Amino acid sequence: MDTPNSLNSKKSKNLFYQINKNWEELDENQKSTLNKIWKVITYKWQLQILFNLPFLIWWALDITFIQVHQFDLKLINYLNLPSWALSMMGLGQSLN
Repeated sequence: MDTPNSLNSKKSKNLFYQINKNWEELDENQKSTLNKIWKVITYKWQLQILFNLPFLIWWALDITFIQVHQFDLKLINYLNLPSWALSMMGLGQSLN
């Protein structure tokens, strides 16, 4: 059974809890400075992340669900690609 003390100890081990706690302890001047630094750092990343997000989601789904990978193979088979393209993808067909 969880007691209030054990719940507090679980919270203290949580990384997000620690980050949030440290963030709340900062004063407004420090928060605004850190926000400005974060915006400068992430400015150029935002567009890159936006472009790569669909591929990242598809990759995560491919690792999580086997059916997504099977769908990929079915889709490739329906495309009727030339043998050189299939061999470049490593699907076992070679140029003869």
